[in-house]
Amino acid sequence: MKKHILSVDDEQDIRELLQESLGMRGYRVSTAATPDEARKIAKADRPDLIILDFQIEESDGFVLIDEFRKLYPNTPLMLLTGAVFGKGAVREVIEKKVASYLDKTASLAQIIDEIHRLIGDPEAEGAKN
Repeated sequence: MKKHILSVDDEQDIRELLQESLGMRGYRVSTAATPDEARKIAKADRPDLIILDFQIEESDGFVLIDEFRKLYPNTPLMLLTGAVFGKGAVREVIEKKVASYLDKTASLAQIIDEIHRLIGDPEAEGAKN
């Protein structure tokens, strides 16, 4: 069964890029533009990874992170955001709550490598079977 990734971002271009790129690599990708959509998808279809924009409209990033942590405590949460958190208390708190933190300026290759690190590479897993 394909690993399910939930991408939560209010930027349509980011959602489409991740859905297409990750889909071509063997992942099953659901996207949500709002926190409400994300909650519905996550409750109906448990994700193996959640990719979340911290600065999403209609929500506080910390609240949404905490909601997903309560719903699926063992599911890796990857923060992919344009919000820049320098060294300090806020970044330390975020890094304790998420499995990975990448800036949206990261290359697609870096994002995919990080996803593989967190949940595995479906193409490599397919070769093993």
